[in-house]
Amino acid sequence: MASDPDDKLPPQGRLNRLRKLAGLSMHVGSEVLKTGAKHLAGSSPSELLSLGTAEKLVATLGEMKGAAMKLGQALSMDQDLLTPEVRQMLAKLQNQAPAMSYAQVSRVVKEELGAPPEELFRDFSREALAAASLGQVHKAVLHDGRKVAVKVQYPGIDASMGHDMDNLGLVVKTVSRTSKMMDGTAYFQEFRDELMLELDYRREATLAAGFAQSVAKLPDLYVPQVIVDRSARRVLTLELLEGQTLKDWVTTSPDNDARFRVARQLIRATYGPFLDAGEIHADPHPGNFMVMPDGRMGLLDFGSIKRFSPGFVAANRRMFHQALRLETLDVLGLCREVGFSVELPEQEAEALLREVLHIAGRPMRSAPYDYGTCDINRDLRNHFTRNAARFLRIKPPPEAMMFFRATGGLAQNLRMLGAHGDFRQVFLEVGALVEA
Repeated sequence: MASDPDDKLPPQGRLNRLRKLAGLSMHVGSEVLKTGAKHLAGSSPSELLSLGTAEKLVATLGEMKGAAMKLGQALSMDQDLLTPEVRQMLAKLQNQAPAMSYAQVSRVVKEELGAPPEELFRDFSREALAAASLGQVHKAVLHDGRKVAVKVQYPGIDASMGHDMDNLGLVVKTVSRTSKMMDGTAYFQEFRDELMLELDYRREATLAAGFAQSVAKLPDLYVPQVIVDRSARRVLTLELLEGQTLKDWVTTSPDNDARFRVARQLIRATYGPFLDAGEIHADPHPGNFMVMPDGRMGLLDFGSIKRFSPGFVAANRRMFHQALRLETLDVLGLCREVGFSVELPEQEAEALLREVLHIAGRPMRSAPYDYGTCDINRDLRNHFTRNAARFLRIKPPPEAMMFFRATGGLAQNLRMLGAHGDFRQVFLEVGALVEA
């Protein structure tokens, strides 16, 4: 059977994907080195990436999808490294990647649900509503009239992800052999396991239903209903939410009151479920948050919901409440409870970790606080860079990776919104949901 000429599968084969990434890395790396050289020479500051290089990143990572595309999505959120024009270009990776053909979509739906879209739905849009790293979304209508969003996984993306993880794992293994301090094996395994689990949409459906319960105390947040009989391993059907994604909403120039309301909802969506139920939405790119017409925030994409160990949650919960009460923290003791291992002299490690918490906790101490001038991520990056050798001897538990991904992404989204107001009160509200 001849293939559809419009079919555009992600590049297959471990060596083929490695070759594409290696070529892209050389191009990007060369530009970054030139930028660094200009800075060292004392010339006027130049940008990390040009618009042309960003276009090449979008084209290549969008074609590859999977883990490579997730990397581009994360890069697009960093306001301190890239110009607005370059970030806008990279933001296309958040929901505008090259789409697969309708013929492919129909085949996957039939293989997973036993019938083509035309039989399973009263109406099914042939054009994709959004495209993401693992699949693309189509609008549809159920036979009972309900509007839904149907996420269909890219054919072959499971093999592509496996190849990417094998290639990355080889790099991690090689680096880890050079020094015990550079051993990132446990962190890579955590990252790999979480990423590969996202391929099972049945698991995502279960996580979505669970997360709906976790935000039940927060009526200004909304998780769409799962349509179980139209979902399978590679197809996920959810209630369609009306509104604008966060990244589109901010382009409408909302006033500060509106931006503060949405910023408050983002904080509640991140910390509320973590403090109350021990789980967090760990894929914080702005395409995953919907500003709904009724003022609520809709949450999307539940493949990265991370459930933490009870000890990790309990220690972080206690740290959160003590910080809100402006108490002097036993930083080293709390970090060890969380699961950190420390191979530095205690006084030295305590000073490094205390500075991390001091920087990250600014909005919890100051009222009002202006996220429009927030330098938390930049100052944390500089702190880690200045003390890189010492931080290699302070190792967080592997499960903390997803927590850092969520909270770091939250800070970037809040910086993008740029609201100012009494955020300390917002954190106090979230803390009140659960006792210390």
